[in-house]
Amino acid sequence: MKKYFFMVLFILIAAPVFADTPSAVDKGDTAWMLVSAAMVMLMTPALAMFYGGMVRRKNVLSMIMQSFVAIALVSLQWILFGYSLAFGPDFHGIIGGLDWAGLSSVTLEPNADYAPTVPHLAFMIYQAMFAAITPALISGAFAERMKFSAFMVFTFVWAAVVYTPVAHWVWGKGGWMSQMGVMDFAGGIVVHVTSGFSALAAALYLGKRKGFPHDLMSPHNLPLTVIGTGILWFGWFGFNGGSALSSGQLSTLAFVTSHTAAVSAVCVWIALEWMFHGKPTMFGAATASIAGLATVTPAAGFVTPMGAFAIGSIAAVVCYFALNLKPRLGYDDSLDAFGVHGVGGAIGTVCVGLFACKAMNAQGSNGLFYGNAKQLFVQLGAVLIVAVFSFVMTIAIFKIIGLFTTIRVSSEDEVEGLDNTQHGESGYTM
Repeated sequence: MKKYFFMVLFILIAAPVFADTPSAVDKGDTAWMLVSAAMVMLMTPALAMFYGGMVRRKNVLSMIMQSFVAIALVSLQWILFGYSLAFGPDFHGIIGGLDWAGLSSVTLEPNADYAPTVPHLAFMIYQAMFAAITPALISGAFAERMKFSAFMVFTFVWAAVVYTPVAHWVWGKGGWMSQMGVMDFAGGIVVHVTSGFSALAAALYLGKRKGFPHDLMSPHNLPLTVIGTGILWFGWFGFNGGSALSSGQLSTLAFVTSHTAAVSAVCVWIALEWMFHGKPTMFGAATASIAGLATVTPAAGFVTPMGAFAIGSIAAVVCYFALNLKPRLGYDDSLDAFGVHGVGGAIGTVCVGLFACKAMNAQGSNGLFYGNAKQLFVQLGAVLIVAVFSFVMTIAIFKIIGLFTTIRVSSEDEVEGLDNTQHGESGYTM
């Protein structure tokens, strides 16, 4: 009996020692993050369809190719050094170091600074999908007139010198905007302000399309654009909901506020079209949904559903008039990248300073309507700084690229279409 007694006693004492060390990885959170990463990745091919349907038939494949290749180019850069510069150990609040280059030290264990319940690699790949779609958004501004080789160089360089520092400022541990209290839940500043104001710079630098605004340049395939819109809307639930970095209450809030802003924007936009033009359009409804989603992105995890309703309604009004002002201002932002993403991202970021409610997210802060006027000025300052930085850096990148190669296709190639002249293929065989 003594023998068995000591055996049982040994097992009871030693079992905790030999047992597997409990992991901090939460399987539910990890599953949600990986699904969200896949949803955000799908948004870039969806953007390809959204933009592809909006251009003329002779340029559909060139438009799709730009978004598709952005996934490969930026993801490769992200793995090699982009992620380290954006989220790596801080250097004076300005940029990350190269400690994590080539994903060195980015392991299957969680990183407590960013996502304490999912593998560090899961957080990295989720952020990679944000980095990939952001420069793809800019392509809408110079559609139908940029050389593909110049596009590849621009995309790679822009992601390195514009996206990664701003991502570090706002989201990186020790980033100076983060230290100031700037709030950007899912990329109003990091994704939409950077891409939108860079799009404006690109449109101004490259100039108008041949024949603009006199020639008819209607979307050649609106059903393709609507399919792209639907997939973008679906993916946005991962874009905003996944930014909670966990599966639970906060991701649920972001999911609901995202949808609420989108549907309110659609309803207000078609009402405006009915009022001013007599007929609501499918093109307008599709644009409205993207405007509502882009505008609520920085606020999705900080506001109430009714706050999101107000933000979506504001987005519809402001973006509608921004797009209608474009012909009067004379610049050729071909697919309204600035009017939707630049204007929407800026308005949404400012709206965080109005509608943010700490009762919804204890990690956030109250906005003006909840007694904290300071937050509004913090958000305004962040928008102005990032808008100017993105605009100036984009012009600088184009000027430097222009020293080595031409950026715009020849007049003859533009008339023939970029599908044939840049890629030697056609989107349709009739």
